[in-house]
Amino acid sequence: MKLLWLLLFPSVLFAQWQPQTSGTDANFRSVSAVSRKVVWVGGSKGTFVRTTDGGKTWQAGTVPGAETCDFRDVQAFSATEAILMAAGPAEKGQARLYRTSNGGKTWKLIYQTGQSGVFFDSMDFWNRWEGMVFSDPVGGTWYVMTTTNGGKTWKRVSPDRLPPLQPGEAAFAASGTSLITRGYKWRTHNYQRAWIASGGTGKGRIYSTPSIDGNWQVTETTIPAGPTAGIFGLWFDATGENGMAVGGDYKNEKADWANVAVTTDAGKTWTAGTPTNPPGLKEGVGRLTSKRLIVVGPSGTGYTDDFGKTWTKIDDSAFHAISCESGRCWAVGAKGAIAMMEE
Repeated sequence: MKLLWLLLFPSVLFAQWQPQTSGTDANFRSVSAVSRKVVWVGGSKGTFVRTTDGGKTWQAGTVPGAETCDFRDVQAFSATEAILMAAGPAEKGQARLYRTSNGGKTWKLIYQTGQSGVFFDSMDFWNRWEGMVFSDPVGGTWYVMTTTNGGKTWKRVSPDRLPPLQPGEAAFAASGTSLITRGYKWRTHNYQRAWIASGGTGKGRIYSTPSIDGNWQVTETTIPAGPTAGIFGLWFDATGENGMAVGGDYKNEKADWANVAVTTDAGKTWTAGTPTNPPGLKEGVGRLTSKRLIVVGPSGTGYTDDFGKTWTKIDDSAFHAISCESGRCWAVGAKGAIAMMEE
């Protein structure tokens, strides 16, 4: 009888979110899983949270001097090393990057700018040394910086290498995944691809480069954009060939929306995926298994086993960001919300 029940209702075989106790009421929009046991989270009020035992216990702390900062992205390298990105107007002192090498006991301010218009949206690293961060446009192009020494120093990418933005085009610092990097070596060539997602006007667009110091191209997707709408999150597989973009409208979070686009050629072209179930704004994508992708957003979570052709609802849990590693996914949201799912 039990076997028949499982065959008739296969969704019960799918694991549900397991809530965690973060020890803080900070709002979270960034999470970085290093392994099944090591996870870092960044949040409002200068807050960071870390587990090194797979969520059995969590360490919450505040970066000294950063109490007014909102950490919208985090890049973790190990149980002891991580970088936090603060999103906010540079004119108000909120465009900052911090690094720890001792598990959050101390933090070093590794970058800060007061340049008008800079508002960091997302960062990502190819490896522990080479990484990228980008900001809303300054002078009509993205403000992109790279590092080759683990964040100790940063260099701005020349605006001449970036296509001009459309009037009103911008990015969303919503999930830490509006910038994605993927790197691998093939024979003698070192691929270091990167993608940036946009919204704000027309259709959401994807900017891409084949290398850390290469020129950028731009491609339009099928996801509608507007002042509060567009692409909020990106995911790519390890090769960088297959990718997914998700989005919606943060002023109308539960509206039925053409919120999925997919690529199989490293972002050169994009086609529409089926809108998610549940519908509405989706801000992040993570891979739980070889076939299963999980999407999260304030309108609920769902999964696809066929690369966005069909979707199955998980629940109505409101999360902003997701990170997966070795068969475990971690999702974070408002008021200290953290949850884990495993295959």
